[in-house]
Amino acid sequence: MDKDATAGNLSILIEACARSDTSALRLIMDAEGPRMLGVARRILNRGDLAEDAVQDTFVQIWRKAAQFGTAHGTIGDTPEASARSWIYAILRNRCLTLLRSAAREVATEDDRLEKQLDADTIDQAWTSLGHESDLRHCLGALQEEKRTAVLMAYVLGYSHGEIAGRLNAPLGSAKAWLRRGLAALRECMS
Repeated sequence: MDKDATAGNLSILIEACARSDTSALRLIMDAEGPRMLGVARRILNRGDLAEDAVQDTFVQIWRKAAQFGTAHGTIGDTPEASARSWIYAILRNRCLTLLRSAAREVATEDDRLEKQLDADTIDQAWTSLGHESDLRHCLGALQEEKRTAVLMAYVLGYSHGEIAGRLNAPLGSAKAWLRRGLAALRECMS
């Protein structure tokens, strides 16, 4: 069956997939795969993710082919338009899911990098204080969360909310650590 004939029989091929006909899925892949890959690349702007999206779409077509038969008249004007719309709706949804996942991964990586830079900056500030420094001695005497809150506020310039976010703590706790840490530093330094 040539590609044009296959494209004209998409609804029949999807129904064959519902009956576990693997050759029908292969025909759909041959007919629509290149176009689907182009659509996915335009949505995702990444070839690797586009290939994943197309592969996942074919898996979903195979798994959900039986559901197509119950709704194929509701999407398009003809069974073929309906079949193509159904296939590309699956592809679009898969692409959007991959975009959301990729955005979360980038945000997580950026957050890890920021936390590492913060830790490095605090370590540099700590190291720059001489071993005989009164401030270093007093900071060293503080509980870790109080010391971290004070250093984040005064070395990194973080607000109470930013400190709470970085330490995964309630805002009230971050404020209390900072307030108590500063009080302990004042007492120690006097």
